[in-house]
Amino acid sequence: MQASFTALCKPEKAAAAATVSFKVREFKLRASISDVVVVDGPSVNDISLGLEKPGCFIVEFNVPKKNYEFKFLHGLKLGGKPLNLSFTHTKSDAMEGNGRTMLDGDLVIDSANKVSVNHVPEAGIMKFGYAYEHRGLTTFQPSYDLVKNSWELAVSHRVRGDDVIRATYEASSKTLGVEWSQGSKPNGSIKVSTVILSLLVVLDIDLTTSLRKLRNV
Repeated sequence: MQASFTALCKPEKAAAAATVSFKVREFKLRASISDVVVVDGPSVNDISLGLEKPGCFIVEFNVPKKNYEFKFLHGLKLGGKPLNLSFTHTKSDAMEGNGRTMLDGDLVIDSANKVSVNHVPEAGIMKFGYAYEHRGLTTFQPSYDLVKNSWELAVSHRVRGDDVIRATYEASSKTLGVEWSQGSKPNGSIKVSTVILSLLVVLDIDLTTSLRKLRNV
């Protein structure tokens, strides 16, 4: 059995969180409580339970909010290549209707090439992706959303150690994003990101304005 306990105390209140997990044969059971506040008597605001069979399924249930998530995993061979499939259904207070369903699949062609598919019916997403890793340092990830008729591109490069620079572009929103992350450091990880909206539209407007000025000269 593995157990952990963390506590946070302040002058005006005391808050604590605890997680207990244990293994029964191939199953893992977990119970956790958080937002335990001791003010005029103890009160527990968040209790969650989990059941997992590694490589097969994961079930999470939040008792007070009655939110849940269950995920089923399955792996098989397709033409001798590993094919990983997953089915996830989530229900939370922030979601409308009966929750959200997500279907994922990825086919590992070799150590450098992988194709994937992601389908979220409620969000209208049907995305196909491809990932290519060059010499273990640079990864190219183009993808195409069949429903939105839009493509995306992500390029990441490992600079040194665990430092990674990642650039993304979404054609539908004309959004360019740049992110730098640093992980596995003694003091924790660091992530810095920025987003440039409608970059191509701005460039197009500037170019059109410049051409008009040249014509008027």
